[in-house]
Amino acid sequence: MFQVRIHGRGGQGVVTSSELLSIAAFLDGYWAQAFPSFGSERMGAPVTAYCRIDSHEIRTHEPISAPDALIVQDATLVHQVDILSGVNQDALILINTPHSLDDPSIANYIHGLTKVFNVPASETARRHLGKPIPNLVLLGGLAALTGIITLQSLHEAIVKRFAGDLGEKNYTAAKELFNYVQENFELPPMPSMPLRTEVAHV
Repeated sequence: MFQVRIHGRGGQGVVTSSELLSIAAFLDGYWAQAFPSFGSERMGAPVTAYCRIDSHEIRTHEPISAPDALIVQDATLVHQVDILSGVNQDALILINTPHSLDDPSIANYIHGLTKVFNVPASETARRHLGKPIPNLVLLGGLAALTGIITLQSLHEAIVKRFAGDLGEKNYTAAKELFNYVQENFELPPMPSMPLRTEVAHV
């Protein structure tokens, strides 16, 4: 099983991100599950969402305490929420920030972790969408880091949710970040899971 935890703020599409990740995984032939965890449901408040991906039916439904991958949609959350709770050294951490990981505002919180990747997701989203909404852009980065979903399935999941030009712009931004990760980082070994035996239909 591959488990992803996503941290962001209200209005950043955290829940949508986990849902589309699960749809893309299903399209690629996996079982997948997505669900949110809300605190205060106001704009800007911390929001967490979860996604599990496996080659077998998923029966557990509790929040993910030890993720294999962590997506941080807003780097300022490190000062407000214990986003690294349960995260071990093998976990992949994708942080939306234009700053270097040596920046004290980030470095003090990721000390000892080696698989941390900083990406300019908000800037990428702004160029393509006119708004710095990083959620679906970061899925492109996750796809590059893990190979757990393909760009083809991500494209299909996005355009099913967002029709027309908006869907294509979101996908183009996600693909740009996919390429950015591949070109700028030494990628870790990708997880290997057998596909479902059933043919996936959505």
